[in-house]
Amino acid sequence: MSFASIDTFESALASLTRPDGAAIAAAQARQAQLTKPAGSLARLEEIAIFFAGWQGRERPRIDRGRVAVFAGNHGITVHGVSAFPADVTVQMVANFRAGGAAINALAKAADLELIIVPIDLDTPTADFTVAPAMSEAECLAALSAGAEAVEPGLDLIVVGEMGIGNSTAAAALATRSFGGAVADWTGPGTGLDGAGIARKIDVIERALQHHGSAPMTPFETLRRVGGREIGAIAGAILRARQLGIPVVLDGFITTSAIAPLAVANPDITAHCIAGHCSAEPGHQKLLDQLGLAPLLRLDMRLGEASGGAVAVNIIRSALAAHAQMATFAEAAVSGRE
Repeated sequence: MSFASIDTFESALASLTRPDGAAIAAAQARQAQLTKPAGSLARLEEIAIFFAGWQGRERPRIDRGRVAVFAGNHGITVHGVSAFPADVTVQMVANFRAGGAAINALAKAADLELIIVPIDLDTPTADFTVAPAMSEAECLAALSAGAEAVEPGLDLIVVGEMGIGNSTAAAALATRSFGGAVADWTGPGTGLDGAGIARKIDVIERALQHHGSAPMTPFETLRRVGGREIGAIAGAILRARQLGIPVVLDGFITTSAIAPLAVANPDITAHCIAGHCSAEPGHQKLLDQLGLAPLLRLDMRLGEASGGAVAVNIIRSALAAHAQMATFAEAAVSGRE
């Protein structure tokens, strides 16, 4: 599946599928009969019911879960917005493929298949302080690359990214989508010092001023101040919604991909779970805007879908408790009077 035109993308965003109400009711009824005080497993109960709705079955499961890590290069690195050089993106993609990165270990620990999707790494996006990051065709190609990483039969997908400079793009996306001061959305990324953060803020402010008269549509925001891997994440999230597949978001950069979409249609977050809240300062602010409560707070800031993969272990626990616990009747335990 691909987004062949802007209209195709916008139509998909305007007509979002809904969870299965009957499956939600059945899962809620089962939770009420399990051998525990009502609500005592708290968020684990909510997760099980959430997955029941999107999977359309009373006892949801993860037989086939996937991590998709998208990679892209950014032209704005010419402004020194990252502590690492741009060629690290290519080097880390090689590391992913060799099995040597954190996400390789964490995906395996969570029993998730891992795919790596590099997108035109030899062609960085344009410097978005003076031009759109991507042409319309390039943005559609990025959206389609994300959509093609999501296929029927998946029970869950975790989306992640790799791209030196992309925390700058994420802060620009968040600011253009939800407003406020650029400084409130901008953090150290890969480890910038105070001077580096100030430089990063200046780059974003110049970019937003340059694109200030551009249409405030999801597509235009993504193509003007986003990146190929961020566009791909947006495409993957939207395609997952079309297929009714739950999405686990990773950190600030991954979450920024959904920001422009949520401005146009806030319901886009309904099939998403925030895996964690990262140490990047803008992430909690962004989660608040999207109405998402993170499963974990581990002060992680790596990216690569690492926090999302760790969160899947919590999700598996929630589904196991929901499916495997006995009911009061089965266990011959007296229920609540």
